[in-house]
Amino acid sequence: MYLKDLHLRQFRNYLDQRVAFDAQKTILVGNNAQGKSNLLEAVELLSTLKSHRATRDRDLVLEGTTAGQIQATTKRTYGSMELGLTLRKQGRRTVALNRESLRRQIDFLGILNAVEFSSLDLELVRGAPERRRNWLDSLLVQLEPVYAYILQQYNKVLRQRNALLKEIRDREKSESTTNGQAREQLAIWDAQLVENGSRVMRRRARVLQRVAPLAQLWHASISGETEVLEIKYAPNVTWSQDDPEGVQQAISEKIQQRRIAEQQLGSTVVGPHRDEVEFTINQTPARIYGSQGQQRTLVLAVKLAELKLIEEVVGEPPLLLLDDVLAELDPNRQNQLLQAIQDRFQTLITTTHLSSFDAQWRKDSQILSVEAGEINQFHS
Repeated sequence: MYLKDLHLRQFRNYLDQRVAFDAQKTILVGNNAQGKSNLLEAVELLSTLKSHRATRDRDLVLEGTTAGQIQATTKRTYGSMELGLTLRKQGRRTVALNRESLRRQIDFLGILNAVEFSSLDLELVRGAPERRRNWLDSLLVQLEPVYAYILQQYNKVLRQRNALLKEIRDREKSESTTNGQAREQLAIWDAQLVENGSRVMRRRARVLQRVAPLAQLWHASISGETEVLEIKYAPNVTWSQDDPEGVQQAISEKIQQRRIAEQQLGSTVVGPHRDEVEFTINQTPARIYGSQGQQRTLVLAVKLAELKLIEEVVGEPPLLLLDDVLAELDPNRQNQLLQAIQDRFQTLITTTHLSSFDAQWRKDSQILSVEAGEINQFHS
């Protein structure tokens, strides 16, 4: 899998910029706030249709314009593909494949696979459970693009069910009775939550079973086998076997148990939106007790495991996007990362200083300068 070129128009701080990638490794060098991370974000959007830095499309469009575009040409074993994503200040985004508009965005996923590692990824360990759920979901979308649709359906059911629970709570407060019709509606949303929630949970459990052993191997290597990493899925509903009917029954039973609590709160407390992923180092929760060095080692091991798993499942190595992380890693972790990459993965890496790389890395890399939304060949 290879990203041949990228064309950014009115995206973030880029007015109209084309970049051709002519080496397996590309180093983007420049001061902070010049657009290095924006370029990696554009690639991330083409890969997953999500950004870990923004939730609204209007924040991605150049100030003073109404729409932005990201276009790219990728090369895979089965041929080249042209990708296009149009983002709007107002209105829906649209996607195109080989210059033809796609009716369903899901058909755009899985064409360009990429793993991003940035300083923000320490929140994977330190942040709220939602951060870890999002990480797991993003990985699943790359391995199984249909999962994006499954998750979308679950979230739609969740929103509708929450609205109804809130309505029931408010009505009971004012009237001291519950509408029978509302109860019937709730039973319908219960059934849909059970069915869709089971699909989400079972897939999360399966992907974690695959990525955890890979992360453990990398972690042992980076830590010199002095620490043992464990990654466990802690679903909001527990079950013993990956069986659709069994998981659905477990969710249904817990909904019945928490019925009163849900109606008092006016929101859904049962389902995969309350899942957790637990990271432990030597049987100690990494989120609470891990040092910064240990947390960085953990995240690095997880990212390298993602690369390996995507390569195994997809059959081609994904892109690796490294956003100013070398400066945050000590020499041992830097070496582990650079050795793991070698020439196996096309890598786009941002930095403020080229001194982070040895002479051989610089020689083997395409080096580009980024300044105020303009990209040029770097001249030392």
